[in-house]
Amino acid sequence: MLTENTIIGIALVATLIMALSLHEMAHATVAYWRGDDTAKKLGRITLNPIKSIDPVLSILVPGLLFFVLPRLLGTPPILFGGAKPVPVIPSRLHHPHRDMMWVALAGPATNFVLAFLSMVCLKGLLVTGTVERSDMVARILMGSVQFNILLTVFNLLPIPPLDGSRAMTYALPEKLRGPYLALTPFGFPIIIAIVFFIPGGQEVLFRWMNGTYDWLAGVVEALFDMFNAR
Repeated sequence: MLTENTIIGIALVATLIMALSLHEMAHATVAYWRGDDTAKKLGRITLNPIKSIDPVLSILVPGLLFFVLPRLLGTPPILFGGAKPVPVIPSRLHHPHRDMMWVALAGPATNFVLAFLSMVCLKGLLVTGTVERSDMVARILMGSVQFNILLTVFNLLPIPPLDGSRAMTYALPEKLRGPYLALTPFGFPIIIAIVFFIPGGQEVLFRWMNGTYDWLAGVVEALFDMFNAR
């Protein structure tokens, strides 16, 4: 029989897969709006998560981080992963650099909205007394808030090939764009080095996440106060 923690873990992995799928669908949708129908022809503008699932990034990595490593190493469970990237051909966009920025930012923006909606649902259930913070539903919603914030902040890092690098590419002078994008093959080693080996790297990432969470919680609190005052 499944334990409550196992059920929560399975629900959170499923929620993560859906969040990653919506992230990629947002990329595909904005790319189509801006002139590139490559992803649309591949059926990537869809709510079907199977189209975006990567066996390693979407299933194996989250499963190891949440279920296996905590038991082997005694570390807290972490929920993180990735999805099959949406193919975008910049030359087909109306304004390649500018439109590529909007295509890239659509993904993190979607995760930010999902974090906001999850927090609103959680706040509503807590305020009405429908659930307690220790209840299964509350823990799943809090997990959704946390990993959607993580996906938002992480993907906005200006390190190629993350989404934030596309916005940085548009902001850079023309002569610097080529050398900057040349870092793409080294992007993930750089990210791993910053997060795991450079002192203070994790602290900076978690500080940004906590700042985003606090700001979002303040907005949700203000919305509920406004609603109650009416």
